[in-house]
Amino acid sequence: MESSWFTQKLGELSHVDWFILISTIAFIVLYGLYKTRGKQSSEEYIKGGDARWWTVGLSVMATQASAITFLSTPGQAYTDGLEFVQFYFGLPIAVVIICVTFIPIYHKLKVYTAYEFLEKRFDLKTRSLASILFLIQRGLAAGITIYAPAIILSAVLNWELKYLNIAIGILVIIYTVSGGTKAVNVTQKQQMIIIMSGMITAFVLIVTQLPDNVSFDQALTMAGKAEKMKIIDTSFSLDDRYNIWSAIFGATFLMLSYFGTDQSQVQRYLSGKSVKQMRIGLLFNGLLKVPMQFFILMVGVMVFVFYQFNSTPLNFNPAAEKAVLESPYAAQYDSLQQRHDNILAEKQAMQLNYAKYLNKEYVSPPDKLERRLEQFRVVEEENREAARQLIKKADDGIETNDKDFVFIHFILKHLPKGLIGLLLAVILSAAMSSTASELNALSSTSTIDIYKRFSGKEYDDDHYVKVSKWLTLAWGLIAIGFASVVSLFDNLIQLVNIIGSLFYGTILGIFLVAFYLKKVKGQAIFIAAVISEAVVIACYSLDAADNDISILPFLWLNPLGAILTVVLSLIIQKTQPHQTETLPTS
Repeated sequence: MESSWFTQKLGELSHVDWFILISTIAFIVLYGLYKTRGKQSSEEYIKGGDARWWTVGLSVMATQASAITFLSTPGQAYTDGLEFVQFYFGLPIAVVIICVTFIPIYHKLKVYTAYEFLEKRFDLKTRSLASILFLIQRGLAAGITIYAPAIILSAVLNWELKYLNIAIGILVIIYTVSGGTKAVNVTQKQQMIIIMSGMITAFVLIVTQLPDNVSFDQALTMAGKAEKMKIIDTSFSLDDRYNIWSAIFGATFLMLSYFGTDQSQVQRYLSGKSVKQMRIGLLFNGLLKVPMQFFILMVGVMVFVFYQFNSTPLNFNPAAEKAVLESPYAAQYDSLQQRHDNILAEKQAMQLNYAKYLNKEYVSPPDKLERRLEQFRVVEEENREAARQLIKKADDGIETNDKDFVFIHFILKHLPKGLIGLLLAVILSAAMSSTASELNALSSTSTIDIYKRFSGKEYDDDHYVKVSKWLTLAWGLIAIGFASVVSLFDNLIQLVNIIGSLFYGTILGIFLVAFYLKKVKGQAIFIAAVISEAVVIACYSLDAADNDISILPFLWLNPLGAILTVVLSLIIQKTQPHQTETLPTS
């Protein structure tokens, strides 16, 4: 019976899709449990053993490539084109610096966490400050990596987000608690294979579903005329989040802090068998990440071209449309929907004529066609904005921004049976991979930098393994709790980067002083870091508040925090009495 509870809950998925989705996720969980069965020492559980460079590289890549990457990035490209790829231009620069400076010191000191080094270099309070800043920002980010795939299944199954958050969180907790760092590492290789296979398949299918007279080259031309193919923006504006200057300066500082001081990444390469294996693994990620991100953005661009020939909803968020259609504004929304359908019909006809022109089958001047297409896109966006305003009136608690729903809409509506399940498995695999790394890092930092350091007693190895497992569970529950209350921001991938930017600059500044400024001691760097973090939060708060005060876009908070921490530490140190302190060297 079509109206049965079971049929309603199956939503858009066929039995084949369900089989592929469930079997893929079950395989990952069971594989992680199988490969890490048996007793592990604290070093094996927390550091992960002696991994080869390819395991290190794939694990680093999988940690960063969360579900948000595969859910939000195509939507970002659909709306704004390829410019977002500039955000990753600073990654190769950061990776080289980390390989030269950070890795040898971490390896020589045989640290479990990055923050252990800070106590050896400075003092306990500086180590604790950096650890706490990391725990705050990564704890919040872990909640978002759970929330992202929950949005997907919410749209598919029409289930409550909070129940989906719990289900996804529990799946990750099961094998992360059981196997620790090793379980995270061994499952991430399989997850990356599934992820890239699924995204390549989606890209090929998008291109093959374009009209017969539209080749891939012509699709790129159409995307270019719609300003979706622009990669580099050389204009300088602090109000522009993504230009070459914010990428080279702001994003480099962000990447340097993320890969060099964030325990969720540091823990991935600390599991390397040697300095050489760590370096090659990290360089592997640095070389492949930019092309991978470019490819994912290209998937979004191709989705944009596909929808120039196919219908789209007035708003891609099904919950938003449901809210307004059940409100007193339903009639007005229906009117906007009718206008939307008319605009799309005319735009699609014009786009087909443009395709004919590209095939030399149409003699109309191309500038006229391109100008008319641009006018249709402007009118379409104005109509969408009017719809967003109606949705907000109907329910101001519903998020009107629908970038993150673009790709999932394409998956559900236009992919064949079986491949829908594969793409959903891709996104869930990425979510599990990234969340597992984050919980693992949160647990390690809590165990080594907080519990072990402040417990006042020395326990045996089994005790610390048990504590780490309990703390993994605790952080998993905290992440599930945060996922249950978070809402969409400008879009999810930007929200993750904003949270990181609030803390990464200060943390990076502490490490830069530790590595390069031997004269600066613990008291000076601690005071400098506290002041710097307060300034960064104040700058963002003024930007975020609705008071027309603009200080700095979030990417620029990274160099601000780092540079301010370094400069203040030098100034404060000059006011301190002379101290003698031993600096670990590489």
